[in-house]
Amino acid sequence: MMAATRTITYLLLAVSASSISAFAPISPAVRPVTQLAAINKKNDNNSMMSQFANVASLSILATTLLFNPLPSHADGQTKEFKLPPIDQSDKSRCVLNSSKMGQANAARDKLYDLRECKLSGVKGAEFDLSGVIMTDTDVTNANFRDAQFSKGYLRNSNFDGADFTNAIVDRASFKGSSLRGTIFQNAVLTATSFDGADVENADFSDAYIGDFDIRNLCKNPTLKGENPTTGADTALSAGCLGPK
Repeated sequence: MMAATRTITYLLLAVSASSISAFAPISPAVRPVTQLAAINKKNDNNSMMSQFANVASLSILATTLLFNPLPSHADGQTKEFKLPPIDQSDKSRCVLNSSKMGQANAARDKLYDLRECKLSGVKGAEFDLSGVIMTDTDVTNANFRDAQFSKGYLRNSNFDGADFTNAIVDRASFKGSSLRGTIFQNAVLTATSFDGADVENADFSDAYIGDFDIRNLCKNPTLKGENPTTGADTALSAGCLGPK
């Protein structure tokens, strides 16, 4: 929407500039009426008609962008990703490292790949793990309090009992992952997908979840139970009331 707004602004400026040039006052200097002047006058009329056409075209385009903005997609809602092969030769790959570069922009000096890693009980509190890739990863009972997972690919992994209190997990995807008993208290979960995830006994108390995302989460049939650590009712903690 921001991109569309900037585009509209540029177009309106262009329209304004064209309008001013089209209606600029003509110099009062007296010119002899010659064949050349007549040709110039004809060309001026054609130029003015072209300017009117350009103004009309720009106005139509600006109106179209205003009422039909370009679509934007969050990473968490992207259905398919093409991932490179796992570099099994990297013996230090399955080590939790905090980003020192991009932070929430998920910029790193190399791919942060934790696929198929066994990291149960790992301590990652306050770590910046933005852009991390996890599939078939075991991070059960991990401590991710105050951590950042912006644009994280967190699919088909085991997060049972993990603690994401105060974490920022925006534009991420937990598709197909197990989140049984996971704690998301006061976490930022904007544009994050729980499609096909098992969230039974999870705690979403005071988590910030967008309207679109909360509607999808409330439809998850596993949104039930009670968190064994905090005692919070899973559905109530997510703000989901009534039948799914």
